[in-house]
Amino acid sequence: MKRTILFNTLFLGSLVLAQKTDSKIPGSDKDVHGCVASAGYIYSQVNKDCIRPFEEKIELEGKDPEYTSIQRTAIIFSKDMKKAEIFIPNGKESSMVLTKKGKEYAWKNGDYTLVPVKKRYEIRKKNVVIFK
Repeated sequence: MKRTILFNTLFLGSLVLAQKTDSKIPGSDKDVHGCVASAGYIYSQVNKDCIRPFEEKIELEGKDPEYTSIQRTAIIFSKDMKKAEIFIPNGKESSMVLTKKGKEYAWKNGDYTLVPVKKRYEIRKKNVVIFK
C-alpha cells in the first residue's frame, strides 16, 4: 500500500512538473529567416544569412552611458563597401544598415553614422560617439 501511494505521488508530481516547464525543443526558436536565437544567430541584412555578431572581426565597445562599456556591437560590410550593418544592443531593430554614397567617407542612417578613425571605427548617434 505504501509503495502504491509513493508511486502515485511521484507520478502525479512529475506530471505537474512537466506542465510547469517549457516543453520547447532546444534549437526550435527559429525566427522568420530560420536563425536560431538560442544559439546566438541573428539575420544579417547585408549578408542575407544567419550570423553570430560576436564572431565578427570588427567589434566595438560602448562609450555612451546609454550603452555601457560591457556592451559591444559588431560591424559587417557589404562586398562593395557601400553598406555597413551594425548590431546595436537594446535597439528597436536587431540590426541597422548604414549606406555610403559616392565618395563620402562615412556610412549613414538617420541619426547614426559609422566613421573610420585611424584604422578603427566609431559609431556616432547625433554626432556623439556611442561605440568605438
